[in-house]
Amino acid sequence: MFLSALLREPDEAWSLVNADTGALLATHVRAAVDSASRRRGLLGRTDLEDEALIIAPCTAVHTCFMRFSIDVIVTDRRGVVRRGVPGVRPWRITGALRGFATIELPAGSLSRTGTRRGQRLELRRRSP
Repeated sequence: MFLSALLREPDEAWSLVNADTGALLATHVRAAVDSASRRRGLLGRTDLEDEALIIAPCTAVHTCFMRFSIDVIVTDRRGVVRRGVPGVRPWRITGALRGFATIELPAGSLSRTGTRRGQRLELRRRSP
């Protein structure tokens, strides 16, 4: 499963990579895998620099009360992109049926990396 290593070793430093192209989507990865952290998400944040928030299980997210736009990726359990939505502005809802994890990234990440439906994402241990 796509998130297995992150769940086994949540205190490790992880980066998010498009395994098909080698493009780096984020150098810092946080996980929201319990109900409290999934509910909180990015609320209260003023930006999202080179970071990804992976919310699982999750098939849809909202950007209500957020102060900035984000790119959203919905993957299946293997990390294959089911849907990518660039530039989701505040006060919007997006998602995908049959997804497993939703990844919130800085706006522009999808176009910068060329990430699209059908490509596989993976977590890689980040060097200190």
